Amino acid sequence: MALSVMGPSAVQPALGGGAGPPWALALGVAPSVAVAVLALAIVLSGLGLGLWMRGLALGWAPSSGRLVWVGAVAALAFAVTPPVGSSDHLNYAAYGHMAVLGLDPYSTTAEGLGADPFGLAVQEWRGTPSVYGPIITWTQEFAAWIGGSGPGAVRTTVLVLSLINALVFVLVGLVLRRTARSEAGRARAALLWSLNPLLLYHLVSGAHNDMLGIGAAVVALALFASGTSALWRAFGTGALTGAAVAMKFPAALVGAGPAWRLLRGRRRAELAALIAGALLVAGGAYAAVGPRALDQVREASQFVSLATPWHLVAGRGGGVLNVGLSSDFVPVLSLALACLLAWLLLRALPPGDEAVRIAAALVLAWLFAAPYALPWYDGLAWAVLALLPASRFDGVLLARTVALSLAYLPARDPRLAGLPEGLHWLVTGLRATVMPFVLAGVLAALVWACLARRPAPAPAPTPPAPAVPRG
Repeated sequence: MALSVMGPSAVQPALGGGAGPPWALALGVAPSVAVAVLALAIVLSGLGLGLWMRGLALGWAPSSGRLVWVGAVAALAFAVTPPVGSSDHLNYAAYGHMAVLGLDPYSTTAEGLGADPFGLAVQEWRGTPSVYGPIITWTQEFAAWIGGSGPGAVRTTVLVLSLINALVFVLVGLVLRRTARSEAGRARAALLWSLNPLLLYHLVSGAHNDMLGIGAAVVALALFASGTSALWRAFGTGALTGAAVAMKFPAALVGAGPAWRLLRGRRRAELAALIAGALLVAGGAYAAVGPRALDQVREASQFVSLATPWHLVAGRGGGVLNVGLSSDFVPVLSLALACLLAWLLLRALPPGDEAVRIAAALVLAWLFAAPYALPWYDGLAWAVLALLPASRFDGVLLARTVALSLAYLPARDPRLAGLPEGLHWLVTGLRATVMPFVLAGVLAALVWACLARRPAPAPAPTPPAPAVPRG
């Protein structure tokens, strides 16, 4: 929050003209100071969240309602101050502006906008069309329509996008709390989501649109667990899952939990309703924008990001170990690893609702196996884990999110962020060389957590022998 309020810096791109919100000062924070403060915030957030988890395990019982509302206030505060951590929100604003102008964001780039303020505001991905689903594009168009075309149009558009993200974040917190079946479970959901400082940073302050897909997926799970009419509940779950697909493809993994449960229970009519709802929404959304919406998704499936274990053997420069694994093999091996991890996780995750366990297993398997990973992707895993009892997987996910957050410090091109040469090691050293080894270790920790034997339950105490009356 301090970095956001202090104004443009290495971790906060400038929003351009206008005097309205998002509000910030212009203190001219030095790049080294901005990076150091953000690194300290990430480390303290990880330590704090770990202590909260430990406190819950020891019997701490905070008021879940109070925690949710404190988190809501924090989310609102982040929404009305400029985004921190990346410049992705400027891409979102530009794609929305393209749609308002009648251009196709799936074939137009920021460079194609010429001297338009929205095009000039974009920093990274200037030559890349939108990679986001139709519903996210329509949300961006709505925000840009409100933003208009005046001097502060980019600033207002970013504000609207941030407010939408914050509202969805608060809604997910309320849904998770309502879905939990005990006060201890509600407190756990509130701490792992509503007051999770890493999620507040990435999803709300960072304004990443992954929040929208997570929201649809969580509401789909919650609806499936409700007591409403079976057919309509299944159809609604499918429709929400379809909406998640039309935002971000991986959010659809959550829908596999309800689908498998209906399949195992031989509830064919409900399964058909679920599939119909998903196809109607997802199919209708993609039909409305055309096949170009899938072009960048297909290209992205071949990418290997710097801070993943896959970068040890593939990607830029042949990988850290200079193995040079072909990009054609990486998706196949990634899928095989994801299937193995899903099988292990289904055997090892703590007991709970079957649909939630399946969703959690698939989401975690995808995250840990994917060759392309960014820290805000972890939000979906935090949401589904919040609905399961505490386990060693909480700590593994915490380690991964903290490591990825430090790897993308900040998630910007160092030259565009104004980082001096002396700080370029954050990308070339920390992100591209150190973190692939760290995250390989976290992956090994996940496998160990799956294979480790759970402690045997304590034997029930022997009841005392009945007293023998004296004669």
